[in-house]
Amino acid sequence: MPLDTGRIADLEVEPVNGGDPGLVDSYAPTLHSGADIGEALRTVREFRGLSLEELAERTRVRRSYLSAIEEMRLEQLPSRPFTIGYIRSYAQALGLDPEEAVYRFKADEPVLDEPLRAPVGVQEDRDPRLSALIAGGCVIVAAIFMWNIAQRAMIDAAPPPPLAPEKAVIEALTAQRDGPVTLGAPLPAPVESTTPPLYETPGLAKAGEDGMGNLAPPAILGVTSADAPPPDTSQLAPVFKPDGRIYGAPVGQPSFVTLKALKSGALIIRGADGSVYFARQLDKGEAYRIPAINGLMVDVSEPQAFQVFAGGQSRGFLPAALSSASKLGG
Repeated sequence: MPLDTGRIADLEVEPVNGGDPGLVDSYAPTLHSGADIGEALRTVREFRGLSLEELAERTRVRRSYLSAIEEMRLEQLPSRPFTIGYIRSYAQALGLDPEEAVYRFKADEPVLDEPLRAPVGVQEDRDPRLSALIAGGCVIVAAIFMWNIAQRAMIDAAPPPPLAPEKAVIEALTAQRDGPVTLGAPLPAPVESTTPPLYETPGLAKAGEDGMGNLAPPAILGVTSADAPPPDTSQLAPVFKPDGRIYGAPVGQPSFVTLKALKSGALIIRGADGSVYFARQLDKGEAYRIPAINGLMVDVSEPQAFQVFAGGQSRGFLPAALSSASKLGG
């Protein structure tokens, strides 16, 4: 509800029971009467013989708000700025100083979160170390700035680098010759760049190779190398007869050859890229059917521990520890 903040004429107070007006003024309550500003305003209103309805009509403030002000029920009033405006209008309607009424209200109900004013005449004490740190920082910054300026000035003032005499320059240009350049003999390679000797795998020659990556002479159907004793072929069966579990390509799938273990030995089947297709320690009588895949290599621990069968017919022992699967059935 808008407030009428215009000037309200002071109320004329009639003497009580025809008494002396001066005596009435001397006993009239003021804004400092009572325990708080609400009680002081109510005391002055009752002394003037005014009701809350009359005062509400004059101030254009709700009667409930005026009653709440007198009883200091601030939780029933609007925000603090509106409450201060109501108190100012209430005091002005009673012919009192509105600013003094507001001052009394703020003294009775201060706002705790309002910053306090610094006391007048009290010197503010500061930590002297803070001033020293600030001064030291300023000195350091100024010193760096002046050092950069001095360095730039020294560079600008430095003399130019010395030049070679003109005679020496002419002689150097005259000494230049056109034509092929003769190079000296090549220098030997550094020690760390020399090629290391070939690495020989321990036991590789004993397993069927000569140690240089070349296969040893084949030993198929009793043909052996000149310096090796002929293998015992009495244990070779003429046709394939399973005596144990058969691994590899299932029955009905194309197969190059079948390898049968005459005694326990390690068998590894590798692809052309070195990938392992099969690796197992075969017991005596177990066999492996090599799939019809080009590029397969047979790697065994002992060539004479495995018999080769092609089309069910014996082809003798494995020729070497490392053999091509496609050549075993040829």
